[in-house]
Amino acid sequence: MKKVLLIEDDAILRENTAELLELSDYDVITAPNGKSGIQKARKEVPDIVVCDIMMPEIDGYGVLEALSKNDTTKSIPFIYLSAKTERQDVRKGMDLGADDYITKPFSEQELLSAIESRLAKVALLTEARESAKDIEETNENELRSLNDLKNFFDDEGEELNFTEGELIYNEGRSSNYVYLISKGAVKCYKLDEQGKELTTALFNDDDFFGYSSFTENTPYEDSAMAIKNTTVMCISKNKLREVLKNNHKVTLALIQLLTDDLSVIKEQLLEMAYSSVNKKTATTILKFAEKLNKKPEEPIRISRTDLASVAGIATETLIRSLSNFKKQGLIETEGRNIKIVDLQKLQLVY
Repeated sequence: MKKVLLIEDDAILRENTAELLELSDYDVITAPNGKSGIQKARKEVPDIVVCDIMMPEIDGYGVLEALSKNDTTKSIPFIYLSAKTERQDVRKGMDLGADDYITKPFSEQELLSAIESRLAKVALLTEARESAKDIEETNENELRSLNDLKNFFDDEGEELNFTEGELIYNEGRSSNYVYLISKGAVKCYKLDEQGKELTTALFNDDDFFGYSSFTENTPYEDSAMAIKNTTVMCISKNKLREVLKNNHKVTLALIQLLTDDLSVIKEQLLEMAYSSVNKKTATTILKFAEKLNKKPEEPIRISRTDLASVAGIATETLIRSLSNFKKQGLIETEGRNIKIVDLQKLQLVY
């Protein structure tokens, strides 16, 4: 059960609002003024604070300022309740770091929706942080450089030895492996229509070769031959793809070694590592709907700023994506409300 701290000097409004929240399955703590509210926030550490502005002792602005300076309470979502509706009053509250501002009189649904959306935002951001922490812990042995990748070849690869003049692979053969030279030298070459040999590349100790494609086992575009006694370590492309998929820093470093004809591969690998803006927007909408336990046909009430912060994109960029979704008939919007119209298509946004 989520804990709500309600700070309100009007006794009747405080009691009515507390009863409303308790009927909605919230554990409610109340305070009659700002000073008492600050003390209870530090003692109880609620999940969210709903606070009036005009109060004796310490006003709502002072409450938020005090809580923001305390490590225990600075991250608690904060919603203002106030009859002050002037733009400068709203701006002052938001500039201090409030998450929302609800004007009196307010409806039951308006208050509950604001609280639900703020708690959902916190839950999603917490999950994201925990997920990032898990990934960081899992990737303590992450490959971060080409030297790490070369060590991986040495540890996990199959060792092959070739004498001077011995073919390693022929042009046209399926390119199932990528090679790293432990010692020796290799030349790659093509034969023209007259059978004349054309050297396409030379490789020495610690060089990779045989990477005509990292995504498909397409035929080699040239032949490779040891030009002196050579030892190589080879890794299958299937195994290497998994390494690159889970080690983006190595992927980007390796891309720098590729020739111009691998530019398409670079784009594919970058797309694997980073989702598009539209996909981030769609995924975040679906996450909020799930976190708020809403059915697709039920609108969710959430600010554009919150959506953008969870998606990790600029608010202006998110608004453009929402506009595109609306034109495509994927969602409908009215004020803060977003209604999913076509769930399946929204899930397929890429």
